[in-house]
Parts: sequence; C-alpha cells; structure tokens
Amino acid sequence: MRNNTFPQGDTVPVLGQGTWMMGEKPERRREEIAALRLGVSLGMTLVDTAEMYGEGATERLVGEALDGLRDEVFLVSKVYPHNASKHGVVAACERSLSRLRTDRIDLYLLHWRGDVPLEDTIAGFEALIDAGKIRRWGVSNFDTDDMEELFDTHGGDACATDQVLFNLSRRGPEYDLAPWLAARKLPMMAYSPIEQGRLPTSGVLGDIARKRHVEPLQIALAWVLSRPGVIAIPKAGTEAHVRANRAAHDIELTAEELALLDHHFEAPSRKRPLEMI
Repeated sequence: MRNNTFPQGDTVPVLGQGTWMMGEKPERRREEIAALRLGVSLGMTLVDTAEMYGEGATERLVGEALDGLRDEVFLVSKVYPHNASKHGVVAACERSLSRLRTDRIDLYLLHWRGDVPLEDTIAGFEALIDAGKIRRWGVSNFDTDDMEELFDTHGGDACATDQVLFNLSRRGPEYDLAPWLAARKLPMMAYSPIEQGRLPTSGVLGDIARKRHVEPLQIALAWVLSRPGVIAIPKAGTEAHVRANRAAHDIELTAEELALLDHHFEAPSRKRPLEMI
C-alpha cells in the first residue's frame, strides 16, 4: 500500500475507508462490521467517520468494528460546525470518543465552515490535543479562501488536511485548492471518490475497464489514487466491495489512459466554487 504523510509526520495509506451511511440499517450491521475489519486487514487502516453520520450511529458501528484493532488504525472523525465552539468541540469530542470506544481520535476535523469563529474552534482543538483526546486536527469542505483565512488565524497553520469532494466528475479542487495544499505539503482527502457509484460505467471508463478485465468504478478510483498528495476514502459496506477497492489501488493507469480520462472528464480551466454532497 502506498502512503501519504501529513505535515506533522503521520504516515497513512493513500486508500482508506469511509463510513457515510453505514450503521443506519440493523440488517446490514454484521456485514458492514465485517467489511471494515477486512479493510483494515488489507492495509486500509485509515478509517473516516463523523458525529453527523447517522447522528452517532456510524461512530457506534465503527467502535464495534474496531474492537481489538484500534492500535492498527488511524481514526478520523468530524465535528458539526454548530458544536465547534471552544468548549462545544471538547464536549462533542467526548461524545464521539464514547461512541467510538476509544480514548483518542487520531485526526479530528471541522466538518464544514460554520458561524463559530475559527480561533474558537482552534482553541478547542488545542485543548483536546493537550488533553490527549486527539492527536491532530484538520478541516473539511474548506475552499481556498477558507484555507487562507484559516492559516492567517493564530494556530491555524497546525491544520493537517482538508477533506473535500473530489472525483473524475468533481475536479474543481484541481484548479487552485489542490495546488495551495500541495505547496504547504498538506494532503487532500477525497470523499466520494467514485461519486457514490454514480459515475457513468459506459464510455471511456467502460472501455478501459474491459481491456484491463476490471470494473469501471475501479478505474475511477485508480484515477483518484493516481493524483499526487491525495488520500481516497471510499465507503464499502460489503467484503466484496472492500476487495474491489483494494484491488483498484494496484491499477497503474498508463499515460494514454490518463489522457483519455482527461479528455472525457476535463480538468477545470477556471475557478469553480467548492462542491459538497
């Protein structure tokens, strides 16, 4: 498994596991837990979740799934913006820790920009680091101007990453956000790297996949994983899906294939507002 490194020195796999919408259907619980555990065994040891997912239900699932595996995992969770005041973020983190059945979160993210001043959120994050409750902090869904404001705020340059929507059909961050992050050696975490399975499986994706005897969405994921400085966190609720994601990591796209994908899924030629789902 290839790795990426945060500015603070933590090394993580470029392919992790997302958990959005997991833990919400009891009939799928056993299967989803098995999928997460398999992913860890296959080297996908970065596991991403959030207090928003299922209003805590997903964190509970993750906590159960990581029983006995916690020390093998780089655990990421996210705080709601309305909980991100200096004291509110501490209380929210304590609730997440309880649901996750752990004493620390490796990377704690502000889920998106809210009304709380950034300096208050940073102060809360710093208090959590001092208490050993989190190891690093970062942000999610911050556009370039948000990142600039963050880094202009006292303590803001301790940010470890920006987690954003990024895939073949959502290439907007490539115009200015990705270069901004790269210049500061901040990895970009890509959520929904295959657009929740909605990317077209015919056309160029299907053509490349057929020649390689793989699935089109594996090609789409391999494209995200080919981008420098990117960590992808696709969700997989079944063991078969986990194995397919892991196999995508080992697909090395050729220059010709990359050119074909660029032709059909064009890189941005101008600034686009950051998209969210």
